[in-house]
Amino acid sequence: MARTVYRTGRPRWALVPAGFVLTAILVGCGGGAPEGGVDNSAPFSPPPPPPVYYVDPDSEAAQQVDRWKNAGRTADAETLRRISARPSAKWLVGGDAPVREEVDAYLTQATVAGQIPVLVIHNVPDRDCGRQDSDSGGAATGQEYQRWIRDLAGGIKGRPVSVVLEPGAVPDAVGRCVRNRTERLLLLRDAVAVLKSTGAARVYLDAGHPGWISDTAALATTLRQAGIDDADGFALNVANFVRTPDNVRYGQQLSDALGGDVRFVIDTSRNGTGPVASATVKGAPSWCNPPGRALGEEPTDAPGLDRVDALLWIKYPGESDGACRPGEPERGVWWPEYALALARNAAR
Repeated sequence: MARTVYRTGRPRWALVPAGFVLTAILVGCGGGAPEGGVDNSAPFSPPPPPPVYYVDPDSEAAQQVDRWKNAGRTADAETLRRISARPSAKWLVGGDAPVREEVDAYLTQATVAGQIPVLVIHNVPDRDCGRQDSDSGGAATGQEYQRWIRDLAGGIKGRPVSVVLEPGAVPDAVGRCVRNRTERLLLLRDAVAVLKSTGAARVYLDAGHPGWISDTAALATTLRQAGIDDADGFALNVANFVRTPDNVRYGQQLSDALGGDVRFVIDTSRNGTGPVASATVKGAPSWCNPPGRALGEEPTDAPGLDRVDALLWIKYPGESDGACRPGEPERGVWWPEYALALARNAAR
């Protein structure tokens, strides 16, 4: 796995939370060894700076590390730290929980940690065009979605956050599987405007991945209809396995189709060994929990790639894509053995 270099300074759009005080630790002031013969001349190696993006200390992986340590599975626990110690995104998918309070609590934790959280919004009506189970269709109506987006934005309260908006929503509109395409695009445009009105959100409209929509001109047109000109860019490879260089080339082509100056982010959470070549594997779609995959490049806001704002772990490594084969967990359920395999394969 490629080493990540985190910037020590704040991102250009980060805010310093009120009450934060930076304290300098003075080591060996006064020069020479102190009385008593203790030699302080050895070089001091400070710890690496923390990630720019938020690492949830109570994540599923972090809890699993503790469980395995207590059970004596120390080697597996250490391997799983490859996931628990890295920043990843929080998904907001609708439901009964008050989303304003949920977002507020999460951003408060991130602010205390001095880090930038990443949110994924995935609740648009007709979500996934019915490819998943019946309860995964998103908000029941456009009006319900608009109310939900406004509640969500109310929880941001002007704090810095990166938002990946509606994975699959724009590519599905290009593919025309959406029942009401006009409403879909209007809802996305409205969501971009509402989120940007919070003052500190960076918003990336999802644009699929290189294996989904080959016509980048058509995709660019639909992204414009969905509000890309008011967003900060687009997101690629969410919950998929396409290697980073392929996403970079595709993203640059799409950016060119949008005028050449549009930036993007890439999900590298599980693309370390690339996608499965066939359409199916072990009797299920190859996008669903394929075996042999690995963690990709670590999250960073300084990838050093043309027009790439960040490499992010948008899909949480170890959460199931769905019960696609006998014994596999339902969609979004933590699957520790799959997570462990991703981490092990990345170490090879």
